[in-house]
Amino acid sequence: MKISIRATFRRRFLAGLFISIPAIITFLVIWWLFTFLDSFLEPLYYRILGYHVHGLGFITAIALIFVVGIISTNVVGRKIIQSVEQLILKIPVFKGIYSSVKQLVDAFSPESKLSSFKKFVIVEYPRPNVYAYGFLTKECVMKNAGDGAETNLKAVYIPTNLIYFGEIALFRDEQVFFTDIPIEDGIKIILSGGIATPPKINEVRL
Repeated sequence: MKISIRATFRRRFLAGLFISIPAIITFLVIWWLFTFLDSFLEPLYYRILGYHVHGLGFITAIALIFVVGIISTNVVGRKIIQSVEQLILKIPVFKGIYSSVKQLVDAFSPESKLSSFKKFVIVEYPRPNVYAYGFLTKECVMKNAGDGAETNLKAVYIPTNLIYFGEIALFRDEQVFFTDIPIEDGIKIILSGGIATPPKINEVRL
């Protein structure tokens, strides 16, 4: 009887734990974002008002982001943002960082009509008999310095930490397996840790 009660408790506890973990993580992420954004503008409001109003900095930050979104969706606002971007791109240090971050963010943006990711692929990486998901980003040709022979190479972005961090690896044509999975579904697979992987993946010949 004791074993049965213990097993039942353990089963119910684990079920509750696995259901609670996503909610807890979501709460912690929202709380971290709230604290992070609020900490920027809250001191400014303290100087103006003379007392602390928790959450006012967070609300202001959200409002500013929303205003930027409104500005960026009209012709005049888009030109203003482009002018600011051109100014940033003239600063040596900021140019490299801003360009890299913007290209990566644009690749995942639902507003981007020209995604930097061409295909969702599978490659043998980082060692033989181990396969990894990746996104085809570019194709190039490597010319041999000796005989001038050319080799077609494909640049594949392989996420290593969620989606915004990863590695770039070059593969020969025969080393890349193209799938029938759309880019959007591929992103879901990466973010889910592979849980969203369909039971059957079809290789596509290009």
